Amino acid sequence: DAGATRTTARRDGDNWVINGTKAFITNSGTDITRVVTVTAVTGEVDGRKQISAIMVPAGTPGFTVSKKYSKVGWNASDTRELSFADCVVPAKNLLGEEGRGYAQFLSTLDEGRVAIAAVSVGLAQGCVDECLKYVREREAFGHKIGEYQAIQFKIADMEARTHVARLAYYEAASRMLRNEPFKRQAAIAKLVSSNAAMDNARDATQIFGGYGFMNEFPVGRFYRDAKILEIGEGTSEVQRMLIARDLGVRV
Repeated sequence: DAGATRTTARRDGDNWVINGTKAFITNSGTDITRVVTVTAVTGEVDGRKQISAIMVPAGTPGFTVSKKYSKVGWNASDTRELSFADCVVPAKNLLGEEGRGYAQFLSTLDEGRVAIAAVSVGLAQGCVDECLKYVREREAFGHKIGEYQAIQFKIADMEARTHVARLAYYEAASRMLRNEPFKRQAAIAKLVSSNAAMDNARDATQIFGGYGFMNEFPVGRFYRDAKILEIGEGTSEVQRMLIARDLGVRV
């Protein structure tokens, strides 16, 4: 609920004074992180919060980066909590227009959903590729397991999901690159592809059996990493709300 932000930024002469906390912030504490962009309430108009985006350089007094979260998956991604206690930055660090930070944030979410769709398609395809190699090598009950129709059907479903997800991603990406409206297409691509990634990861783990639960095989990582794709950049439930709203259904 990005519009419910409680972090505040008040003007004090030629500076902003920021107070609040942020959770689940990606790449916020790495060696290459030079600046973070913070959305904060900077005022109120007609009873509605005015949210602005402000850039805060790393190392600014009052800006604290907590230790990395211990996550189920996506361990290659740095994710932390940030806190701001009377953190002072110059007024010129305002990004865009004052009061337009929420709109800016939502626009980046649309692009982010296309990116998550791409990641999801890659993970779904990776599950297919690993399973195709495995079923040609693994034997059970005197046969390569790829000879069993139950396995064949499962892989066929995985390939079909991946194909449909890729088409949805391509459409959203192409509309974005042509500067055409793509909010609905981004939500559809994100919903369909993240579902495909999660379903394929589950099926791949099942095909690998006990080995699928071992960290030495990639499908174990796929299984851990897939779930966040249904959560990050807006949950699957949020995507359904956006699609319905764009169709004119009041949700």
